[in-house]
Amino acid sequence: MPQLRPAATLLIGATCLGSGIALAAARQALVQLAPPLTPNSTNAQLEAARFRGINPQRRREAALLLSAQPQRSEQERKRLLLGQGWGHSPLAAVVLKQSGRWQALLRRFPQEPASADALYALGRRNELLQRFPAHPAALAAALEAGDGLHLARWGARWPGAEPLLLQACEAPQTTLKPHERHWLAAGLLQLGQLEAARRCLGEPPWPPELTLNLSRSLLRGDAAERAEGQLLLLRMAQRQPNSTFSQEAAALLAEDPGEVALTLLDQLPENLNSSAAVQARLALEGRIPWQPVLQRWPKEPSSWELQWELARQALLQRRWVQASAILTAINNQELPAPLAARQLFWQGYSAQQQGQRQQAERLWQAVLQAQPMGYYSWRAMVRLGRVLPPPNASQPTGGKELLWRPLASGNQHLDDLWRTGQALEAWESWRNLRGGAAPKDPQQRLLEGRLRTGIGDDWTGLGQLEFANLRLPQPGCRQQWLRETDQHPRRFQSELGEAAQQEGVDLELLWGVARQESRFSPGVASPVGAIGLLQLMPDTAAELARRELSTQELQNPALNAQLGARYLRQLLERWQSQPFLSVASYNAGPGAVASWLNPALPEPKLEPELWTEAIPYPETRLYVKKVLGNRWSYQLLLHDPALICGR
Repeated sequence: MPQLRPAATLLIGATCLGSGIALAAARQALVQLAPPLTPNSTNAQLEAARFRGINPQRRREAALLLSAQPQRSEQERKRLLLGQGWGHSPLAAVVLKQSGRWQALLRRFPQEPASADALYALGRRNELLQRFPAHPAALAAALEAGDGLHLARWGARWPGAEPLLLQACEAPQTTLKPHERHWLAAGLLQLGQLEAARRCLGEPPWPPELTLNLSRSLLRGDAAERAEGQLLLLRMAQRQPNSTFSQEAAALLAEDPGEVALTLLDQLPENLNSSAAVQARLALEGRIPWQPVLQRWPKEPSSWELQWELARQALLQRRWVQASAILTAINNQELPAPLAARQLFWQGYSAQQQGQRQQAERLWQAVLQAQPMGYYSWRAMVRLGRVLPPPNASQPTGGKELLWRPLASGNQHLDDLWRTGQALEAWESWRNLRGGAAPKDPQQRLLEGRLRTGIGDDWTGLGQLEFANLRLPQPGCRQQWLRETDQHPRRFQSELGEAAQQEGVDLELLWGVARQESRFSPGVASPVGAIGLLQLMPDTAAELARRELSTQELQNPALNAQLGARYLRQLLERWQSQPFLSVASYNAGPGAVASWLNPALPEPKLEPELWTEAIPYPETRLYVKKVLGNRWSYQLLLHDPALICGR
């Protein structure tokens, strides 16, 4: 066999090396071209990536996604995660945690939030409380140890914390330092325990934030408590007029209704008296012109509220030209989407009343682009004479294509946890990152709302999402559709669906009521005693069930849904299927609604929107719009967003 020359050997080696590099590059390109794995990936895609994939990171992500599926047994989860705790990625820490490898987790990832669970499992409570004080594992440990002080500071709302805070607050004055009493008082205020918080406070001075929270609670009390809260706010504003807390105190005082609060505004320092909130209140009371306020502060929530209250008064008095002037005083683009939709709808309504039909239709069409779902979207569609076609099961629908989407938090670790189906891990990491502090701005509220609803905490999460939506700038039709989708989860589909079918009530209407009444929280009870998913009063529930019911029975979602649907059916029958009257009756009672049907008020069949604004109870006005808007949103979610937003 002839010997190869050195040059030929080098040529063959270079060729092989080049082929290897090309193959490696091609392999890397294939890895990069593969679509990311998410909870929307099919089981077949996840199984292929987990057991036959060439990318180890992708194998781990597939393992986490598969293990997160609720139908998996503990044995299956361990099998799927076997050998996936390699490397330095925070996802490895999650794998070690879910595999119960506590020592390895602490050794390799001592700073990762997942290690809090390792410290808890190993019984190292003191270390846990010091290193991860706001982590749920630390709160659970504090509860077990009866540590009310820790819970007051880091998690007053943790289930079971309230008795410990009350117990700690009753300790003799000498055993608690002033700052510890402040922690306890702040925690008790979060829990609505005003009297206990006041007993715990000790002597002033108190921290400004605590004083604000105490004042808020007092303003919700009786006349004497309201007066005390008002004076606290005034003194805070007078002592430090340039502080952020004093600006908030002045705003709270301006928002408080009644002549007393209005009189106290005159005693504010000049800079606070000239603030947006105070000037808006003075304009609303007719003390100063409203136009300069809206022109100077078009992006302030107090201006938005002023504009609406003035416009509502003009609309109810049928002063259409004046209503139009008020509604156009703030540029529509300055408003958050729900408020922009309200402004546009009533501009269209006023235009129609003035015989400007084409202008009205243009404005109502703009409503659909600003706020594709909700009450004003529904009313705009009705006024335009448009109806929804039946959902087509063969086309992609909002409900199907939006099962999951990226968190987009700006934090890669949180985003990776969310994408790999680890919603609970993402929430615990976020809570640990923020030290349990409440979100400070609308974007943080939006993020925390998504995280909370992702773990089933709809009571707090849906509230945060709604508040954020009322403060964030308009994002465009498609993005607003996504925000509204987050706010309308289809909880208790089996229980509500069966109740709707049995009682002949729209499922979407039941979802709308449940979302507004309890935010899908079966254990919640109202201050007046309403209980459960659809917030039934015990006497009403007993009449519907024809027997006395215990609190535990009323907290059963299936029974509560059945009785709530029965009551709704009765109301619909009473009011000849008029949704406005029926929903108003669910909140205020049919007797109150009957008193609102008189010639002095708009006719609900002909002018249902105007009749709703004439309801004398602010709570019921809002309730009717929320519930019927929820129903419409749930109906729209069965359709492709392109139906409203376009392709």
